Amino acid sequence: MKEVRYFYAPDAAVTDELPPDEATHAVRVIRMACGDEMILMDGRGNYYRAEVTLASGKHCRYRILETLPQQRQWPGHFHLAIAPTKLNDRMEWMLEKATEVGLDEVSFLNCKFSERKVIKLERMERIVVSAVKQSHKAWMPRLNDMESFKDFIANHQQGARFIAHCYPEYPRTSLFEEMCHVAPDEDVTVLIGPEGDFSVDEVKMALQAGYRSVSLGESRLRTETAGLVATTMFYLR
Repeated sequence: MKEVRYFYAPDAAVTDELPPDEATHAVRVIRMACGDEMILMDGRGNYYRAEVTLASGKHCRYRILETLPQQRQWPGHFHLAIAPTKLNDRMEWMLEKATEVGLDEVSFLNCKFSERKVIKLERMERIVVSAVKQSHKAWMPRLNDMESFKDFIANHQQGARFIAHCYPEYPRTSLFEEMCHVAPDEDVTVLIGPEGDFSVDEVKMALQAGYRSVSLGESRLRTETAGLVATTMFYLR
């Protein structure tokens, strides 16, 4: 039995052709042909069972056979706000794996000790699209561009808010335990700092804004590992 392939088509319901990148992959890599079936994902909770009607060059057209609304795999809204690592590949790895586990939104923070001040958002978005298809996620996580820590804190985040840091003078509770006490449908925001951690002033600023200090365990984690651990704790609560 031929494997059914998944493609990201945000406008699947209102058009009859795959986006250029997806069409190239379908025609030139997978070699889809007329009559082949595929699943389209709009990133907003819907799958579409479709049949290829044209596969030529850089174009792949289809007709929808069935609309398949999906159920969310977790309640609430999980927002990971993280300072990008100095090496791009580490942050890209984290973003790929966190998407596969499941999250709703990612913001990139420019902190006092950040070693990376600029990100390639378009490349990050391609990585997320690939991870969504790989893990068959019906919702596409939202990616926000780099923002200063101060500005992010100033923009009120709804629901439960946590900041993970390593300063012993600010008592921390286990993030996993905190997650277990959060209402199932409550929004959650977790802040993860750069490789040098947040500054003391940044921790104070977050606490004054209503964030709670948390620990991700006894081990001192790399930034990308911390981001993935926080995502997994939310998913498993």
